[in-house]
Amino acid sequence: MENQKNPAASFSTWDYVIFALMLVISAAIGVYYAFAQHREQTSKDFLVGGQSMTAVPVALSLTASFMSAVTVLATPVEVYSNGAIFVLSCLGFVLMVAISSELFLPIFYRLGITSTYEYLEMRFNKVVRLFGTAMFIIQTLLYTGVVIYAPALALNQVTGISLWGALISTGMVCTFYCTLGGFKAVVWTDVFQMIIILAGFLAVIIQSVLLRGGVSVIFKDSADGGRLNLWDFDPSPLRRHTFWTITIGSTFIWTSIYGINQAQVQRYVSCKTLLHAKMSLYINLVSLWIILLFAVFCGLCLYSFYKNCDPWTVKMVTSQDQLMPFLVMDIFGDYPGIPGLFVAAAYSGTLSTVSSSVNALATVTVADLIGPYFSFSERKLSWASKGLSVFYGLVCIGMAALASVMGGLLQGGLAGLISGLLVSLWLCIGAQVYHPLPENTRPLPLQTHGCNITSHEYYFRNWTSNSTQASYITSAEHYKAVERPLLADYWYSLSYMYFCPLGTIVCIVIGQIVSFFSGGETLKLEQGLTLTKEDLTCYKIYTILKQKATGNADGLDLVTKKMKSGRANLAFCDVELDITKIQAPRLLA
Repeated sequence: MENQKNPAASFSTWDYVIFALMLVISAAIGVYYAFAQHREQTSKDFLVGGQSMTAVPVALSLTASFMSAVTVLATPVEVYSNGAIFVLSCLGFVLMVAISSELFLPIFYRLGITSTYEYLEMRFNKVVRLFGTAMFIIQTLLYTGVVIYAPALALNQVTGISLWGALISTGMVCTFYCTLGGFKAVVWTDVFQMIIILAGFLAVIIQSVLLRGGVSVIFKDSADGGRLNLWDFDPSPLRRHTFWTITIGSTFIWTSIYGINQAQVQRYVSCKTLLHAKMSLYINLVSLWIILLFAVFCGLCLYSFYKNCDPWTVKMVTSQDQLMPFLVMDIFGDYPGIPGLFVAAAYSGTLSTVSSSVNALATVTVADLIGPYFSFSERKLSWASKGLSVFYGLVCIGMAALASVMGGLLQGGLAGLISGLLVSLWLCIGAQVYHPLPENTRPLPLQTHGCNITSHEYYFRNWTSNSTQASYITSAEHYKAVERPLLADYWYSLSYMYFCPLGTIVCIVIGQIVSFFSGGETLKLEQGLTLTKEDLTCYKIYTILKQKATGNADGLDLVTKKMKSGRANLAFCDVELDITKIQAPRLLA
């Protein structure tokens, strides 16, 4: 630690070239798809790629959509501070993919909807649909502001470039290729950006292993520091991370994203067949595992380097979110271009998430707020989609200003929806005002006895003086000095991983109670709005095996044909969807 260099001075011309090249290629993909369309682009082409996508690019796009710069910067820090138990999210990913592919995807694909909120009107009424759309727009704009701000902070720390310059450039690049190329440009830039993210992680991992003397050394350091805390079965819901909070919590959190989120469902519907749509989810599972394992191992590398001298405790950085860029400049200061690759990786996470958000926002606005109420031609709808992409891109840049004052980076029916939302908000706000007690979060110790920064102390304090203040409060004296209500030590101390499951349960319970007393339980559902046994992959496999066993080749051919043809999508049916008069689509023979 005593030989630290000025990070800003270490960012060379090659670093700028690598970073700029990533931005140029991303923008070029948008330009390509803008001119690759030989016919006039319809709103369906712009918003869902004309329903012609295949499994692999959609799978990588699914992963990139919510693997933002928060993943690149904050997940390693979570492991550095609280241990590798976060890797158990892999189990949640498995459950999420099974639930999303078997329970949610078949219904959305069969209905052929553009916006997921169309289903709310089919299942409930127009008020629920509009409320859901409004909540999605607000939530997405707030979230996108955070993921724009995160890499801008990293870039500012390692290059000295203006924070606002980085914020604006991110938003402008996303807006550019989203508007020009539409959905296909978004998907293929996601594929490219996934490669960059993996390359950035690999660079850090390889160099760390070489400098520390092998993988075994990193694991030994992590074990000695208590970071390999994988099997904590404490049932307390107040504990930040246990086997139960992570497995259950991550299943609910990621199912809420992959099962019903507009950005993800939009990708399923873009697939040319139901089989491709399901395969995209299972391929995406492998991608999620790889990204998470890389991020967790980077966190172990981070701890191995700074196990005896935590840069945050000694104020070399004033926020733990700065630790990853700090490590990169520490180990790659003499390798021109590699720091630029890491910054490009962080930026790629942002570009993929923001572009998905902008495209999804434009889609729900056209499908839910314009299409049902205005008789626009396809040409006008296409132009409206592009105009909305520009508008939402600019709004996201503005929302980043709100995110710039925030701290750490990681953290049925109308009645049920509102109740679940209010309970979740109550928990989130209470947890921010009254931080959970250290005995519940149990942060792992960070050491400083190995630091030797006398000659550099004032430099590092100045380097980080304008940065976000640390959001991780672990001092026991702080809690004693603050008067805490009874709810603070129990209700507000609930693990953040349980916020989503609790909100979901409240939504379902309240929705069922209101439905029962209002007579909603007696209403007959229209066909096609709920899951059937024919939607399940296991049932289709059973049918194929049964046909083989009985020698019914004609039945086998029919089942196989339906699995591959994707004619469950209304785009391949001989009836059109009328949301005022839902009927089960009649499949073509």
